[in-house]
Amino acid sequence: MASISSACGFARQIVCACALVAVGTGSLAHADVVTSTNERAAEIASKLTPTPFAVRAMAIAQVAVFAAANAVTQQYTDAYALPADPGASFDAAVAAANRGVLLELVPNEHEAIEADYASALRAVPDGPARQRGIALGERAASAVLAARANDGAVAPNAYRPTTAAGVYAPTMLPAVPHWGQRRPWVLSSGRQFRPPPPPDLGSETWARDYNEIKSMGARQSVKRTAEQTASARFWEATAPAVYWHVVRSVAAQSGRDVTANARLLAVAAMTMDDALIAVFEAKYFYNFWRPITAIRNGDLDGNDATTRDPEWVPLIDTPMHPEYPCAHCILASSLATVLEAEVGEAAVPPLNSVSPLAPELKRSWLTLQEFARDVSEARICDGVHFRNSTEVAAAMGRKIGSLAVEHAAQRK
Repeated sequence: MASISSACGFARQIVCACALVAVGTGSLAHADVVTSTNERAAEIASKLTPTPFAVRAMAIAQVAVFAAANAVTQQYTDAYALPADPGASFDAAVAAANRGVLLELVPNEHEAIEADYASALRAVPDGPARQRGIALGERAASAVLAARANDGAVAPNAYRPTTAAGVYAPTMLPAVPHWGQRRPWVLSSGRQFRPPPPPDLGSETWARDYNEIKSMGARQSVKRTAEQTASARFWEATAPAVYWHVVRSVAAQSGRDVTANARLLAVAAMTMDDALIAVFEAKYFYNFWRPITAIRNGDLDGNDATTRDPEWVPLIDTPMHPEYPCAHCILASSLATVLEAEVGEAAVPPLNSVSPLAPELKRSWLTLQEFARDVSEARICDGVHFRNSTEVAAAMGRKIGSLAVEHAAQRK
């Protein structure tokens, strides 16, 4: 059973592996097993709400899958001390690791999880290799779940609404106010990259951002183009499945090794989980107002360049947590940084994703940076994030992704 310290060490080992050029030791069928398992896992984990719980579940699942895969191929040191078993079925080990985590973290999807597992095992010939693979995957799931059991994900919602005695305040509690206090995978703490405060309300930056989103992010905006509206509607999706399409676009490149893909998916998952820890730490530290609150109270900010609109509403419903910084933006930026370190900006094939909200909503990008910029612009056009917030979050994401990549030189 892995200790907390060994879990942190394991995170760094996965990270250091992800930026190395893979040596081909696995078949394309194995690569398909890893990425197809990821696809179904993302769909199932996305049933968890709010979104941070789904992102955490994917991180634990992908780390367990990598631990099981690596115990078969033996390419990297395993901090979970799983016994190497080159005779175990790789496919069975991956399937069992994924199943073990999802059954624990997404129990309401028991039937779907078991159906996927049975389908995966049907492709594995019965015999000792299959049984050893199942046992190995189950050990990997148990080890990673045990290491993350007390990471702070479960805590009471003790958020105290701002009000005065006897004065009505909206009664829906905001999402995961405790999330920034969780134990990260790679960061030293959620506050490691806490940004400076949001713009002063008397500043030119504040007036610029206020008036931009008031115009571009309004539900009935006449300034927003059809393309901007399409992007905004696409990125209304928050479930992790929308990001995993992008990761698999990279993993699908020809010639990639199956264990390298397992590493890549694990480090991408941990990076996104840490990104949400960091962004929620900052959100609840600064407690900055959302555009709908600011614009309906534009006469209170002391800035003559901002005019109140008492009826303003954003294009999409505003998420139930503070505005600053942008969570979508930090996810996209941190993910783009990790993927670019893996394959290089020029080496990336066309990236694509499909919205889990509506299968007809599809988008594609030629580069990773184009993908990250699209997310940031969309959240402005959605009417839920100011431009400075998107820029700050993108910078935080690059730092988190770069921190992960730094460990590439520390392979054990």
